Amino acid sequence: MKIVIVGAGEVGTHLSETLSVADHDVTVIERDETLADALSETIDARVIKGNGSSASALLRAGVNKCDFFLAMTSSDEINLVSASLAKALGAEKTFARAHDSTYRDNSLINHQRHFGIDHLVNPEALAAVELAKRIRNPGRVAVEDFGRGQIEVKSIEIQQGAKVVNIPLKELRLPGNIRIGLINREGENLVANANTTLKVGDQVTVFGHPDSLFETKALFDPSSKGSAKIAVTILSGSEIAISLARLLSNPRFKIRIIEKDLKLCQSLAERLPNVTMIHGDGTSLRVLEEEEVGHSDFFVACRKDDEDNIMTCLQAFKLGAKHTMLAINRADYIEILEKLSNSLGVELAVSPRVAATNEVLRYIGKKPFIELEENAQGAQDSNCIIELDIAEKSAVAGKRIRDVAWPKECVLVGHEHNYMPKTPTGDDVLQAGDSIIAIICKSRIKELLKLTK
Repeated sequence: MKIVIVGAGEVGTHLSETLSVADHDVTVIERDETLADALSETIDARVIKGNGSSASALLRAGVNKCDFFLAMTSSDEINLVSASLAKALGAEKTFARAHDSTYRDNSLINHQRHFGIDHLVNPEALAAVELAKRIRNPGRVAVEDFGRGQIEVKSIEIQQGAKVVNIPLKELRLPGNIRIGLINREGENLVANANTTLKVGDQVTVFGHPDSLFETKALFDPSSKGSAKIAVTILSGSEIAISLARLLSNPRFKIRIIEKDLKLCQSLAERLPNVTMIHGDGTSLRVLEEEEVGHSDFFVACRKDDEDNIMTCLQAFKLGAKHTMLAINRADYIEILEKLSNSLGVELAVSPRVAATNEVLRYIGKKPFIELEENAQGAQDSNCIIELDIAEKSAVAGKRIRDVAWPKECVLVGHEHNYMPKTPTGDDVLQAGDSIIAIICKSRIKELLKLTK
C-alpha cells in the first residue's frame, strides 16, 4: 500500500514506524527540520520537509496516487485542510486527527462530511473508549467497537425467569434497537434469525448502545435489577478524562474528577454538570485520603505525565480502590505495567497513540472487508463479525434492510450512515457509502460481498 503521513509527532512517528515495518510504501511530510531529520534516520521511509497543508507539498509526496492519507499533526486545522486537499487531489482514503471535540460535534455542521474526509481520528477519545469499555462492564466480550464506541457487544447468559424465554426474536420488543447476533447453546454457535427462540442457559451476544445494553440486561437476567451506582474517580481534567466522563454519562455512574488547575475545574464544572469536580493535587497522598479514593470502584489516572499516573494508581490501589487504570503516553511502558500488574494493581494501561494506530490499521489491508472477531475456532463454517462498505452499484443500495435477501446465517448488527453509527432496524435504507457490521458464517461471506459490491 502507498501511504502518505503528515506529521512526525508521537502519533505520526508511531504510525510511520509500524507501517514501514509492515512493508508499506510510506512517505512522511514534516515541516520541522529536526523532526524530519530524526525520522529519516530511524525508519525505512521517504521523508519530505514541507508544509502538509500545501497542495504542492502533497503532490510531491504523491497523494494523487496514494491508497491512504493520514494527517496526524498536533494541529486540528492543519489536519482538516491537509486531508481535504489530499482527497481533492486523488487520495483514495483520508484520515485526519481531530483533537478538539468541536470538530466531532455534528449538531450544527458535520465537519467530516463538509471537508470530505473519510475518517476523523482522536487518539485521546479512542483511549477513553478503551477505558470506558472496561468500566461499563468488566466481563464484556472482547471485540472491536463499531462506530467509535457508539455500538458495543456484550455476552449475557439467559437466566431462569427471564422475560425473553420461548419467544421468537421477531416478536421481542427490545428497547434501544438492541440486536441479538449470536447464540451459544450447549456448545454450538447459532446465528440468530427472526424465528429463533431463546432458552434458559443460552449465552447470547447482543449489540447496541452501551446504555441500552445496560438497561436491557434485566430482561435476560432478572437478578441484575437494582444494581448499585458505580463510583469512578478520575485524575486530571485532560482530554481523555473529559471524553471518558462523557462516555460514562449514564446515571448509574457517580463520577468525580480531581484537577489541580482551578480555572480548568471551573470550566469543566460548567461543561460537565453531572460530574463532581474536586480542586486539588491528585498526586498528593493527603488529597487522595481526604477524598476517600479508596472507596472508588474505579480509579483512572489520565494526566499527561506517565510517572504521575503510575504512582497515583499505586497509591489508589494501596488505599483500597477496587480497580485502577491509567492512560500512558510512552507505549513502551505498557509491557512493563502488564508484567507488574499484580504488584502495582494497574489493570489496564491505554496509550492514545497505540489506540490511534490500531484504529488506522483496521482499515489498511487488502481484504474487501474487515474481520473484527472470530467466534469459533478452526472450521470453515465458524462464525465471524465483519465490517464492510456498501458500493455505489451495490444490489442493496437504496433498499430497506428488511427487503434484502440476505445470506442464511447472516445478521446485521450495525449500520453507519453519514458517519453516524447505530444498531439497524428493518426499515433503515442502505445507501452507497454506508458501512455495515454483520455476524456471518465464514462460508457465506462471498455471498454477502456479492450483494454489497
